[in-house]
Formats: sequence, C-alpha cells, structure tokens
Amino acid sequence: MIGAIVFILIFLFAITIHEASHAAVADILGDPTPRLAGRLTLNPIPHLDPIGTLLPIIFILSGSPMVFGWAKPVPINPYNFRNPVQGEIAVSVAGPASNFLAAWLVATLIKFIPFGVIAQGATASMISSFILINLALAVFNLIPIPPLDGSHILEPFLSYEAQRTLEQYGFFILIFILIFPPTSYLLMDIINFLFRLIT
Repeated sequence: MIGAIVFILIFLFAITIHEASHAAVADILGDPTPRLAGRLTLNPIPHLDPIGTLLPIIFILSGSPMVFGWAKPVPINPYNFRNPVQGEIAVSVAGPASNFLAAWLVATLIKFIPFGVIAQGATASMISSFILINLALAVFNLIPIPPLDGSHILEPFLSYEAQRTLEQYGFFILIFILIFPPTSYLLMDIINFLFRLIT
C-alpha cells in the first residue's frame, strides 16, 4: 500500500508538471486561456480528469498493473499567439520537455547522494519510479497521434484530410500501439534506453 501511494504521488506530480508547463508556455506566448481556466498552477486538482486520472489511481490501489492514464487537456487559443503554428508547437513540446527535465534533474541529483543511501531498497525504488514515470509520460506523449502532444507537432506538416483521419481513428491507433507487442516493446526499449542514458 505504501508503494502504491508513493507511485500515485509520483504519477500526480508528473501529470501536474506536464499540464502546468503547457499552461505556462501558452501564458508566456500571450494566450491567457489556461490562466483564466485555472490551469496555470502546480495544484494537481484542477488538472485531474475524472476518468483518465482517478480511474488509474483506483486500479493502482487495488493492485492492478493498469497504470495508463491522462490529465484534462489544457485549453488554449492559438489565435492569441503572434504565430499560431509555432505557438501551438511550443506549447505541445513544453509538456514532454518538463517531464524529461524532471527525470534528468533527479537522475543528476542522485549522483551527489552517498551510494549507501541510494542503494536502500525503498529509496532506490522511489527514485527509479520517479524517473521512469516521467520518461514514460514524455515518450508516450510524443507519439504523433491525436490527442497526444506529438500530433500537434506533426499537424502543420499534414494535409487537412490526414489530420481528420488521425483524429477519427487516433484512439484506436493508440490502443493498438499499447497492446501490440512490437510497438509496445519499442516504447519500453526507448524508455529504458533513456533511463540508462541519464542515470
């Protein structure tokens, strides 16, 4: 139960910093929409999605391996940006970048902690979980399939018809990617590679 609670706290931190970064970059670039919606905050509550966030927490507490989840998307109005296309790409990149940065900072900080402290089971597990969850959230969100952040980065280079097709079938494509062994293993390989690289 303690391990599950720690996992949930890390999960909540990861999605909060992710969504707050979207909101912060949008605000910096001139769009007040996230701030007016109460999303420019590190308080996790405004970012929680009734299904995408709370349901995985219930699964974790019940001992289920189901940890797939999401937060409420941050609302933005790209027409408030000086350059709507570049602004939307910058906002989309901000979320995954914040998770990469959080993982890298923790991986860097542990190099200054005495080895005996890190080697303790609970501490090592907590640190590894923090790094892996943030890396997983970053990598997953960079998949160029709607509604993930990667789709907004790819969007300017696609035709209108291609965008609509991806939006229509995006959810099913994502499920396929997650359950189909070659693609799911590839995602895990990328996450594990990044983990080894920064640690």
